[in-house]
Amino acid sequence: MTLLDDRMSERRTRADQLASSAARRESVDRLHGPLLRAALTVTDAVMIALALLGAHVASFGLADVRVAGVSYWAVAGALLLGWLGVLGLQDAYEPRLLGVGAEEYKRVVRASVNVFALTAILCFLSGSDLSRLFVGWAVSLGLLLLLAGRFAGRFFLVRARRLGRLCHRVVVLGDRAAIVRFVASLETAPAAGYGIVGACLPHPDDRLRAGDGVESLGVYEDVATAVRRAGADVVAVTASESITPERLRSIAWSLEGLSVDLVVAPAVTDVAGPRVSIRPVAGLPLLYVNEPQFTGVQRLVKGSIDRFGAVVGLLLLAPVLLVVGLLVRGTSSGPALFRQARVGRDGRPFSVLKFRTMTADAEQRLGELAELNEGDGLLFKIAADPRITPLGRVLRKTSIDELPQLINVLRGEMSLVGPRPLAVEGDAFVGPEQRRHLVKPGITGLWQVSGRAEQSWEDAVRLDLYYVENWSLATDLVILLRTVLALFRGN
Repeated sequence: MTLLDDRMSERRTRADQLASSAARRESVDRLHGPLLRAALTVTDAVMIALALLGAHVASFGLADVRVAGVSYWAVAGALLLGWLGVLGLQDAYEPRLLGVGAEEYKRVVRASVNVFALTAILCFLSGSDLSRLFVGWAVSLGLLLLLAGRFAGRFFLVRARRLGRLCHRVVVLGDRAAIVRFVASLETAPAAGYGIVGACLPHPDDRLRAGDGVESLGVYEDVATAVRRAGADVVAVTASESITPERLRSIAWSLEGLSVDLVVAPAVTDVAGPRVSIRPVAGLPLLYVNEPQFTGVQRLVKGSIDRFGAVVGLLLLAPVLLVVGLLVRGTSSGPALFRQARVGRDGRPFSVLKFRTMTADAEQRLGELAELNEGDGLLFKIAADPRITPLGRVLRKTSIDELPQLINVLRGEMSLVGPRPLAVEGDAFVGPEQRRHLVKPGITGLWQVSGRAEQSWEDAVRLDLYYVENWSLATDLVILLRTVLALFRGN
C-alpha cells in the first residue's frame, strides 16, 4: 500500500507541476505585449548605442572631442534618447505589428529618417557645427543595426509563436462556418501569434463540433465573461450575417475597460494593408480597396533593383557558377545548363536557365513517370525522382541550381522576386491563375518562402495571386531575407 500511495502522490505532484507550469506560460502570454515592448526597447537601445559608439570611433577615435563646449559622448547620449523617443512616436513597438509583414521595418526606417531630419533642423536653428561625418555614420549604422536587431528579434518571436508561446489570446465571434474558416486561416499563419482560446456563437442552441478546433464559451452576450474566463486580449469578429451593426456596437460597449483589442475581419480577403484605407462617411467606416498597381515609378525602381542585383550577384558568384558548371559536366553526361520554355509576363514565353540536375534524357522519360506524379494541379513532383543525379539532389537542396536565372533577370525576362515560372504551356492556366502573368516571374517568391514542399496547387496559386495583387518593394526585401534564411536552414 505504501508503494502505491507513493506512486499516487508522485503523480499528483507531477500533475500539480504541469498545471503550475501551464499557468505560468499563460501568465507570460497574457503579458506578451509589455514583454515584447520592453525587449524591443532594450534591443533598440543596445543597437543605437553600438551605432553611436561606432560613429564616434570612425569620426574621432576615442578622444573626448567637443562641439560648442559639449562632449560628443553627451551628444551621443541625447541622440540615443531622442531616437528611442521617435521610435515610440512612430508606434514602432506596437505588438500587433510584430512577427509578420513589413510595416514594422517601415516604421523603423521612417523613425531613423526623422531623427536625421530633426538633427539637421536643430543644428541649423541653433547654429551648431555638429560633425556631418559623425551624424552620417550614426544614422547609417543605426538604421542597419536597428533593422538587424528587429530581424533577429522577429526570428526568435516567430519561433516562440510556432511553439504556442507569446501569442495573443483570441476569442472569436460569429456563425459556426465563419468561425471554422477564421480558425483555419489563422492556422496557416502561426507567425502572426493569434491563438484561438474560445468562441462565442449567435444563439444558445448553436454548437461547435469536436473537429472544429475551438471551444464554445457561450453566446455573443457572454463575450465579456468569456474574455475574463479565457484571459483573452483580443476579440475577433468574423464576417457573419448574425453580426449586425447594432450587435457589434453592443459588443464593443461590453468590452470597455477590459483592455481588449476588438478586431473586425471584413469579408474582403487577400488584400494587403497598403491597398486598404478606411474613410468615415455619414458615421459609417467605409473600407476603400485600391486597385493593384502594375505600372508606375515603383515598377521602374523594381526593374532597376533587379538588374543591379543580378549584376552584383553574377560578379560575386562567378567562381561558384564556374565550379558548379564544371562539376555538372564532370559528373554526368550532358550540358551544364538546362534550358526550358517557361511562361513570363503577359504570357510571353522565354527560356529559363538552370544548372542541369537531371540526366540528359530527363525530358524524354517524362511520359513514363507521369503516373508517379505526387503533385496536384499544374505541379509535377516526384519525391524520389529517378532522373535526378546525385549532384543534382545537392544543388536542388541548396537551390544553387537556380543561380543561372540571374542571367534571365539581367535580360529582363525575370525578377528577383515574383511567382515562379512553371514548366507548362501558357494555355494551361485558367481563370484567376492567369493573373500570375501580370508580373515578371521570380527566382524566389512568396510561395517558395511559405513551405514550398508542402504547398498544394490551390495554396500556391493563392500565395502567388496575393503577391501579384499586393506587391511592394518592402515585401520583396522581406521575401529575399526569408529566402536567405531558408537556404541557411536547408529548407
